[in-house]
Amino acid sequence: MATPRADDWSWFPALALGVSFLKCILINAYHSTDFEVHRNWLAITHSLPVSKWYHENTSEWTLDYPPLFAWFEYSLSHVAQHFDKEMLVVQNLIYTSPATILFQRLSVIVTDIVFIYAVKECCRSVREEKGSKDLLGHPFFILAALLLWNFGLLIVDHIHFQYNGFLFGILLLSVARHLQGRHLEGALLFTVLLNLKHIYLYIAPAYGIFLLRSYCFTKDNTDGSVRWSSFSPVRLVALGSIVISVGALSFGPFIAMGQLPQVLSRLFPFKRGLCHAYWAPNVWALYNMVDKALSVLGVRLKLLDVAKLPKASMTGGLVQEFQHSILPSVSPSITLICTLLSIMPAVLSIWCRPRGARGFLRCLVICALGSFMFGWHVHEKAILMAILPFSILAVESREDAGIFLMLTTTGHYSLFPLLFTAPVAPLKQHTWKHFKLCEGSLLNPLETTYLLGLVAVEILCEVVYPLSPWQHTLPFVPLLVTSVYCSLGVSYSFIRLYVSLLRQHGTDKHKQL
Repeated sequence: MATPRADDWSWFPALALGVSFLKCILINAYHSTDFEVHRNWLAITHSLPVSKWYHENTSEWTLDYPPLFAWFEYSLSHVAQHFDKEMLVVQNLIYTSPATILFQRLSVIVTDIVFIYAVKECCRSVREEKGSKDLLGHPFFILAALLLWNFGLLIVDHIHFQYNGFLFGILLLSVARHLQGRHLEGALLFTVLLNLKHIYLYIAPAYGIFLLRSYCFTKDNTDGSVRWSSFSPVRLVALGSIVISVGALSFGPFIAMGQLPQVLSRLFPFKRGLCHAYWAPNVWALYNMVDKALSVLGVRLKLLDVAKLPKASMTGGLVQEFQHSILPSVSPSITLICTLLSIMPAVLSIWCRPRGARGFLRCLVICALGSFMFGWHVHEKAILMAILPFSILAVESREDAGIFLMLTTTGHYSLFPLLFTAPVAPLKQHTWKHFKLCEGSLLNPLETTYLLGLVAVEILCEVVYPLSPWQHTLPFVPLLVTSVYCSLGVSYSFIRLYVSLLRQHGTDKHKQL
């Protein structure tokens, strides 16, 4: 039988249906506390008037997403009542009937239709290479496989439980529209996304500067710099109208009720500590580790009094505020400054030399990764905000493919602790698919050695340490080791991505001369 051609798209429905069937198989897998979070939000939005949505606190899992997501939950609740009305009772805490589980799992699978459509649009936007290739080696197919069968989304949404597929679908569709030159549609989709989940504020600078520079200014000078006379007030008003209209639709009712401060207090809580219970593999994980090592060394050398060290343990596995022992403690304002400094060169780059929608996409990835590296109370799952859009660049450039391979393998491995039950543990092997999807050797010997080190980390954490006497006294050590080791790989990928951006910027300047 002849192999399907990449450009006839007959293979795409089969690829999408295949992963959808896998998601159905995972319906009865374990779920995290996020399952109860979203069940409670269904109950709040269905059972209470709008005026009480952001005040209700019967459960500790209060509504802390923007209003558009609350309306999304409200819409789902009207379908949920046909499965089990008891799940919509606010007082029914930790309610997990079989019908509730079935509904919530199916709601994630069905809303993933947005993600599937967005993936197809992204594939249509990929640059075609000259010469014919078989299906398995074509950038269209590779991108579809990387996105649809993304290991992180499978475990975070369809085991752990969240709606990231739906949200990332809107993000990728927005990116695709910009790649297609449909900038107003892209801006509208991103504005809707911001009002569904405010974590995407981290990549808003990339959107704002790109649209201002490449949409509101219609022409460049011959050297590539901005032509100030080409500024279009009409286009700026169009963009502003989109932002204001969507914001008014989302926050307007709460502003009218005088509840905006209450909503914002739910959206931006700063009492959760610098790091999540399981440290995200970022700069602060390395910072914490250095502080811990210095404190242990200081105590052993009798330079520090253990009684005078801070009591709250950063390695206790708890979500709490703590003070560093040796290094200066980090505040939310410090993380904000570090995040802004980390993305500033990328944002300035697309202002000075836009390089089109792909320059914007590269800046978006750097903003996402910069916020992951330096943000406050970052969850390990946030790495997907960089990995998924970076997939588009990775299938078009060999250099980007190498960086992507390092980032996605390390980032996905850092999610392994979420798979802590035996029935789903075999899914861990899915993350190594990226090696098979990439042609040739994309890594240098040092990078290859580092990735092989993940095997040693896995054996240490899953086989050796559980048999050691420290398993019960220091249970957080495997998480610490995983986080710190993965931090090295993510940090390296961030630096390489920045070097590639600045090298392109330097090349542009050289061409001017």
